[in-house]
Amino acid sequence: MLEARILVGDAVERLRELPDGSVQTCVTSPPYWGLRDYGHAGQIGLEETPSEFVERLCQVFDEVWRVLADDGTIWVNLGDSYKPSGNGSTKRGLNERYFGKEFASNKQGAEASHLDRSGFVADVKPKELVGIPWRFAFAMQNRGWYLRQDIIWAKPNPMPESVTDRCTKAHEYIFLMSKNPRYYFDYEAIQEEIELHNKAHYQKYAQTSSKASSKTNQVRNDGNFTETHCGFATGLEEKRRKRSVWSVSTQPYAGAHFAVYPPNLITPCILAGRQEADTVLDPFSGSGTTGEVALTHNRNYVGIELNPEYATLSENRISNAIGMLGKVTVNNA
Repeated sequence: MLEARILVGDAVERLRELPDGSVQTCVTSPPYWGLRDYGHAGQIGLEETPSEFVERLCQVFDEVWRVLADDGTIWVNLGDSYKPSGNGSTKRGLNERYFGKEFASNKQGAEASHLDRSGFVADVKPKELVGIPWRFAFAMQNRGWYLRQDIIWAKPNPMPESVTDRCTKAHEYIFLMSKNPRYYFDYEAIQEEIELHNKAHYQKYAQTSSKASSKTNQVRNDGNFTETHCGFATGLEEKRRKRSVWSVSTQPYAGAHFAVYPPNLITPCILAGRQEADTVLDPFSGSGTTGEVALTHNRNYVGIELNPEYATLSENRISNAIGMLGKVTVNNA
């Protein structure tokens, strides 16, 4: 039977309870800097400076390093922000836009609808992008992680913005990192269908006299590929390697937690990151999206969540998704 464990408490402290090498991949979205007040003491994201925020995140991933298998990977979704000033942008309409319900002050904290950001300090000019994702990525490199790829989450339905001197923000990053240069990565599990016009182009290319004899451009008698180039996979199925720009729409979730990434976004991370019956970790479990996707794809799950109310939300969400096929437990600190 599959198992989901949700550990309530500080991420670093609860990670220290896990054995070395006990998880095979980590898929997570940490709190963003200066944008959300989740209404709980000790939360990450309200540090005064980007450097302090990045350092606290890296301290969490220092412990993730220990509990992660040597051939494991981490997939970290992290958004950027501009230099904060004044009373901030965590407004009532944000919750309604994504979750179709009134702002739940008892869940988020009574003052969360107007986060006071006047105390935040950034070493950038007013109106300037802070560069949080890349500051984090480079700090992780300095701590020994291999920064293997920056994946772009392109949002077809981004949050509308009123700015008139730049484009509307419609993407975020997912960083793929590993402990070692060689690691587990199931590329076949996340291959993409080849569009018809591209298929015809590459078949024509593979049959040209200068290319047909290439070891990476062999074709069968029926004209289909056995081995291909330019990101196409081998085998009888005509698919290509997954590209690094993922177009995934945001999705509403009828819960109180309001920084929810869509299940379709992280499904490739979990499928490529490890095989069935292995364990997926999320040290910022939130509403339990990672756990739901992990168990519905026959992986076990360990999530850590600071807020007990969100842990209960995760428990209910994962239980409803998997029914009798798995066991969900919440372990309070």
